[in-house]
Amino acid sequence: MQQDISSRTLAGEIARIQELAATPVASELELKRNLATIYRELFSADLSRYDVAEVRAAAAPTLQRLFELRLALRDQIAGWDRRGLMTHDVQKALRDVFRVTRYAGDMVGEINIGHARIPAGTGPRRGFTGSDINVLVNPRYHTGDDIAFRTGDVVLVRGQAHNSAAIARIGDVDSQFSHVGVVYVDPEGAPMMVEALIESGSVITPLGQALDHGLGRALLFRHRDERLAAKAARMVHAHVSKRRLRRIWYDFSMRLDDYRRFYCSKLVRYAYERASEGRVILPAYTTRLDMKNRDFLNRVGVKTIETFAPGDLEIDPRFDIVAEWHDYRITSSLRNQDMIATKLFEFMEEHGYKFEEDSTIRLIGWFGRLSSHLSEDAKDMISSVVPKVPPNMKRKTIAVVAMLHKTAQPLLEKLLEIERAEIANTGHPPHPRDVLAYLDEVRKASAGRIGYLVAPRGS
Repeated sequence: MQQDISSRTLAGEIARIQELAATPVASELELKRNLATIYRELFSADLSRYDVAEVRAAAAPTLQRLFELRLALRDQIAGWDRRGLMTHDVQKALRDVFRVTRYAGDMVGEINIGHARIPAGTGPRRGFTGSDINVLVNPRYHTGDDIAFRTGDVVLVRGQAHNSAAIARIGDVDSQFSHVGVVYVDPEGAPMMVEALIESGSVITPLGQALDHGLGRALLFRHRDERLAAKAARMVHAHVSKRRLRRIWYDFSMRLDDYRRFYCSKLVRYAYERASEGRVILPAYTTRLDMKNRDFLNRVGVKTIETFAPGDLEIDPRFDIVAEWHDYRITSSLRNQDMIATKLFEFMEEHGYKFEEDSTIRLIGWFGRLSSHLSEDAKDMISSVVPKVPPNMKRKTIAVVAMLHKTAQPLLEKLLEIERAEIANTGHPPHPRDVLAYLDEVRKASAGRIGYLVAPRGS
């Protein structure tokens, strides 16, 4: 018999989901069904059923329970893998659950801070700081002190640009993360991030600076073999250090079989593969890029159908999650960007939409290419007008990034306007299903053009 909604509590709903997650399974079919049920329960859970004061009062334990639900599911991956249950369908279902639990937590966190925004003249918090239940720590690593980063730790993050949303959404599974790097603590105790950036190639950045780069969420991973992790970080740090004069430029191909260039995930893969002499190959489970409409991927320069996307680390059982961090002043924008990217890719795949350049975009593309040949100092001087472009970034790639931004930004602004009205009326943000439904209506009313995204002629 279905429980009366009025008798439900937020804690009770999450407890029932935790119980389901702990249920033993005998087959892949049972595991898929369990994960699908968890996803449906979480996706159908509507915070508007609860009083705002009730959500705020329960915010801290709710966020912790949702975090522990993700940890409990991750702890079972290795066992499921040994039993042959980690099929592609199970991987996808598991990632769906992680994504929906994180969205639920973000909305609780946003309600808890009264939907506060970043004050004018200030910026986002540095990653892994804040006092609004921003940091959730794995009980295994909780000491009561600030998080101590180790050499070999891997940091997975999400930025605020629309191309970050596209990177997170580009594969066959929707992720919430767009970039990853390796931590190296130098002999003086200064933590650094070794990372591959689109605009700069492979670089070594002070960790504080890397975490102070307009992030909205981050995950800190730690490999279970501490010696291997430390060796991986030392080796990739030395490799990038030696190439500072002859930069290792960003690899737009996303191929995994050539280490002459890196993109962010491939740099991490290189570190652990070389340190382990080929025994540890990342990721445990890859992302597929086998969509039939490859127009966007071709413009970016992607030349593979299977890759290591940053979010793949979330289901790699060889790494523990040490801590998870969110800036709840930003998460609603990220969530709306995610929904936009999901729908834009869906429109491309299911309805044949493609990006179409005009004279303005062609000018941006050529001007960007010209700027790529300037010195780094000159690029910095004009970065407010033309974003920093690496010398190996093609004109069509610059153009499609510009078209993505100019298509997605008006949609984001409209969604945030709708969100503000909903919060003013109810105290709650719109449910993601309502956001997705709105974007579907935008397509239907668009006459075949959404920004620079255009439907096939005659459709």
